[in-house]
Amino acid sequence: MTLSIPNYLTIDVEDYFQVAAFERVIREDAWPQFESRVEANTHRVLELLADHQVRGTFFVVGWTAERYPALIRHIADQGHEIACHSYRHQKVYTLTPEAFRQDTQRAKTVLEDISGKPVVGYRAPTYSITARSLWALDILEELGFQWDSSIFPIIHDNYGIPDAPRFEYPLPGHNLMEYPISTALFFGRKIPVAGGGYFRIFPYWFSRMALGRINSQEKKPFIFYLHPWEFDPQQPRIARAGWKSRFRHYLNLDKTEGRFERLLSTFRFRPISAHYCA
Repeated sequence: MTLSIPNYLTIDVEDYFQVAAFERVIREDAWPQFESRVEANTHRVLELLADHQVRGTFFVVGWTAERYPALIRHIADQGHEIACHSYRHQKVYTLTPEAFRQDTQRAKTVLEDISGKPVVGYRAPTYSITARSLWALDILEELGFQWDSSIFPIIHDNYGIPDAPRFEYPLPGHNLMEYPISTALFFGRKIPVAGGGYFRIFPYWFSRMALGRINSQEKKPFIFYLHPWEFDPQQPRIARAGWKSRFRHYLNLDKTEGRFERLLSTFRFRPISAHYCA
């Protein structure tokens, strides 16, 4: 049975070798040396969404878009929203404001040129708009973005603003809406249930229950995210990465597709801008 509240489906289009978990062992200048699997994996995601007649928001890394422009046009042609996920997939708080501006402008221009549509939404790599990089919001506004989905209201070793609101809100002092990554409340504590590694670590019944509580008890939509590489259990293994990074990246990759199909059959989804522009 499909629940009635429309939620936000988001896909972060990046390749397995671009993830933050491997950044210490794979430099950006080495990316071309790795077998790219993002095109085939993204097409698989698109097939699943077409089967369930679901449209979502695709946050695309500009570096990837330049190399696979036909893929980006295909995403847009299928009715999905194209949004920005940086150009080089670097954490915002590791950059200077000027470096962030240049990276983001480059990605926005690439994505708009390829898709032929305005790109008004942004998501930082690794949700890296935190208390130490809030200056990035000023730059997003200057560059013409209308909304952001980078703030995760939890405590984490790589990201998070723990006291941030849990549901969409206008960013104070900015002409921007924020769509924070979803958490569920259990005994007064916020539990991350928005997708990605959390979707693979938790058993499916827990994810379904937690997300359902956001809809049924709080009467709010949730934001769900996945990456195309999470549908690819046969991807090359990066043995040099640390044990924590390998655990986060590889756990239960073989379960993603089946769980995702069940989720698509249970909940309603739409792109973020379908709400923002409504």
